[in-house]
Amino acid sequence: MSDNPRFVLGVDLDGVCADFIRGLRPIAAAWLGVDVATLTDTPSHGFPEWDLCRIGGPDPEEAYGHLHRYAVTQKDLFQNLPIVPGSDVTLRRLSHVHRLRVRIITHRLFIQHFHETAIQQTVKWLDLHDIPYYDLCFMGDKGAVGANLYLEDTPRNIIALKDAGKDVVIFSNSTNRDLGGERAENWSEVESIVLQRLEQLVRREQSTNRSED
Repeated sequence: MSDNPRFVLGVDLDGVCADFIRGLRPIAAAWLGVDVATLTDTPSHGFPEWDLCRIGGPDPEEAYGHLHRYAVTQKDLFQNLPIVPGSDVTLRRLSHVHRLRVRIITHRLFIQHFHETAIQQTVKWLDLHDIPYYDLCFMGDKGAVGANLYLEDTPRNIIALKDAGKDVVIFSNSTNRDLGGERAENWSEVESIVLQRLEQLVRREQSTNRSED
């Protein structure tokens, strides 16, 4: 539909477009000095099952920070993450055919002192996979960035978006199985949900225009 009102789709990267767990798991195994098979490929949020504290120190967040810094600065994690199947093709179709505005919203700058590296790797990864986007936002408070619909997998972000009254679809993975709400198990389901929302928006716009006439 070339006459669509501008629809903004707010898309998270890690766990939604980029398979963060699959990319981090072998790096974590090497960092911990263990066989990768000993690290579950379905961890919960924060990776407590991987026992990062055995190397990274007693505080779980600090331990993860040490691993994260190593993975990004020494192993180019953000540049080399495998893609979630269907995310690239679906976003191209939504952008080019259905004229949606894709707004990438990611919180990859939560650890200090290597922001430039993280940003460069992110842009290279997006270009490598030809993922279209009009905006690239590095934000912790994702609700502060406007969108008609948000696609998110991190539990705290999902809860925050819901609390702010935002329309959010949970992209399912092992970190968010306990959360209630509308879900997409894959990108085919994402596309169906997005097109439903788009159709609703078009109908509302057409109804408004008829009323004004």
